[in-house]
Amino acid sequence: MFNLILFGPPGSGKGTQAEKITKKYNLHHISTGDLFRFELKNESELGKAVKRYMDKGELVPDHITIKMLNKKIQSFKDPEGFLLDGFPRNEAQAESLDKLFQSLGTKVDLLLALDVDEEEIVSRILNRAKTSGRADDMDEDIIRSRYQIYKEFTQNVFGYYKKQNKAKTVNGIGEIDVVFNRLCCTIDEHKS
Repeated sequence: MFNLILFGPPGSGKGTQAEKITKKYNLHHISTGDLFRFELKNESELGKAVKRYMDKGELVPDHITIKMLNKKIQSFKDPEGFLLDGFPRNEAQAESLDKLFQSLGTKVDLLLALDVDEEEIVSRILNRAKTSGRADDMDEDIIRSRYQIYKEFTQNVFGYYKKQNKAKTVNGIGEIDVVFNRLCCTIDEHKS
């Protein structure tokens, strides 16, 4: 089994690249945002717990996110691996993820971080706003704030996996297929 974390700031191209990577390497794409939406929509017990936190404007606690992730992972029969997008967001979540995978007899193999500078992120998200309809994509101050939150709080996950020799940075600027080829080269190099 091969397990990959696709990492990078909002607007770095994770969603676009995740779709291409999962097809090429036959991985299951798990986005924590999608998990939250699924559980909320189906009004499951986990969804109700998520809603209670979100209604108060609070972050969903790690143990609930891990439960949802475990439930999703367990739903697949004989997977070849997973691509995680949007998780882990902090070192505590990375440790929880490692424990979850260890309990399942597997591990995180590689974290790939898309390296895209702040000005490019702002430009991409403002362009995305023309089709996304998301209010937070239309406000440059919110975009810059999200980028700073990523730099201050989320980027330490890279360091966590770097200490385990499992983290690589890939230039995320360029045409979609050019970035995809860079990612594939890094994955193939790590797998060999």
